[in-house]
Amino acid sequence: MADQHAELTWTEDHIPVSDRFDDPYYSLQNGLEETRHVFLEGNDLPARFTPGFRIAELGFGTGLNMLTAWSEWEKSGQTTPLSFTSFEAFPMTAQDMARALAAFPELKPWAARFLARWQGGTCQLDTLHLEVIEGDARQTLPAWTDQADAWFLDGFSPAKNPELWGADLMQQVASHTAKGGTAATYTAAGFVRRGLQEAGFAVSRTAGFGRKRHMTRAVRP
Repeated sequence: MADQHAELTWTEDHIPVSDRFDDPYYSLQNGLEETRHVFLEGNDLPARFTPGFRIAELGFGTGLNMLTAWSEWEKSGQTTPLSFTSFEAFPMTAQDMARALAAFPELKPWAARFLARWQGGTCQLDTLHLEVIEGDARQTLPAWTDQADAWFLDGFSPAKNPELWGADLMQQVASHTAKGGTAATYTAAGFVRRGLQEAGFAVSRTAGFGRKRHMTRAVRP
């Protein structure tokens, strides 16, 4: 387990901001719609959902991305478990997570089921197999033995959290991506796109969410 939990400041709009990285956990405009645009549409989901589908993520944060994907998994008619693995160095407490997720009443049915069971680490529900691997992803991802069909690259801003966007880590993301798998992120930073390209992804820049002009999509050929 990680030695440190996330240290937060809450804005007047009840949005959690990381004290360590001076960056909000989700869009100040609409975190749920940003997740749908960047991570679901960016990975062509839910259209690609099939039994056994596996999502991996850099940065679990509030759990918003996981809950959004899980809700769409169920709404698309899937009845087997969605596999979701996230790498998180500074996990939120369950209390902070619940406070943050209260901002998204649309996800309340899934948040309630998740939080009732969540104690960190793994969480097994009928339609969700979640694993949150705590620690520095630069050490924990190389030891992971699975491959993802889709990656959510959701670390804090590359300018404030560069260690989660380096070329070596992008190579590890590629190595842990199934053939034909995808990755998406809200950032279009040049060094991130180059790192993904050098790792073997076919990379494209597409329209971002809200005030972000561009985002990045990547496919492993």
